[in-house]
Amino acid sequence: MTAETRYGPAFPARGEPGFSRVPQGTQFGALYAREVLKTFRNPFVLVITVVQPFMWLAFFGSSFSSVPLPYLDVLLHAHIQSYLQFLLPGVLSTSMLSIGMFGSMSTIQDKRFGFMKRILITPTSKATVYLAKALGSATRGMVQIPVMITAALIFGVHFSGNPLMWAGWLLCLVLLGFGFSCMFLALTASSTDWQTPGVISNFITMPLMFASGALFPTANFPVWMQTIAAYNPVTYTALFGRGIVLNGTADWLYLGYVALFATGMVTVGTLVASRYLKVE
Repeated sequence: MTAETRYGPAFPARGEPGFSRVPQGTQFGALYAREVLKTFRNPFVLVITVVQPFMWLAFFGSSFSSVPLPYLDVLLHAHIQSYLQFLLPGVLSTSMLSIGMFGSMSTIQDKRFGFMKRILITPTSKATVYLAKALGSATRGMVQIPVMITAALIFGVHFSGNPLMWAGWLLCLVLLGFGFSCMFLALTASSTDWQTPGVISNFITMPLMFASGALFPTANFPVWMQTIAAYNPVTYTALFGRGIVLNGTADWLYLGYVALFATGMVTVGTLVASRYLKVE
């Protein structure tokens, strides 16, 4: 009795005919579940993921607490109850910028400790590994959303909008986080250096955070920053959420723009990872 008779047909090894035709759904599910479990098994990373945007909301949001509302209305070009109400959608949007760094660090960790090498000699494609990492990073970012909304309620923020709008806002945040996770992972696909994700994150995060409508209206920016903000997906995610929170309105074109961004990033990133994702 052969091994194939006893245990069923064996998967072709990497490089053998038929390797690329192996269904990837099971591998993707297992790798994605591993990424999610790693998040909840590491309380330190989980706490940092939640606390960092909360500190932005608490400290930066409270810095305008003594400014009279009429002045804030003029500065922010909106009628608000408090700056926290204006800031919340922006903080949730900018927090999606940094989650890709954790996915890149997880990938480098897997390379350094041999897990990636063991995965890549199985019938699991590089694209499957890449997409599981990216979606795992985006899922990690979703943990902070209920915490931030609860904190805003404690600070006295009142919300508008219906469940459909809030579902659209959640989808917009997921797409933004997924898009940036794909971007970070593509940029670090060939790296095994621990420092690379942090350097790239600092280089990308700060310009995109400040050159967006997340913290202040783009109408207050100089022309060159308005140009960057006009192409920045963080801007549209913040505006989409802000319309819901402040006015109970949703501009679905903003969601469409972020969806195009995520689609572009996952397409380019998958091509890059399929070619350049390597262990050494």
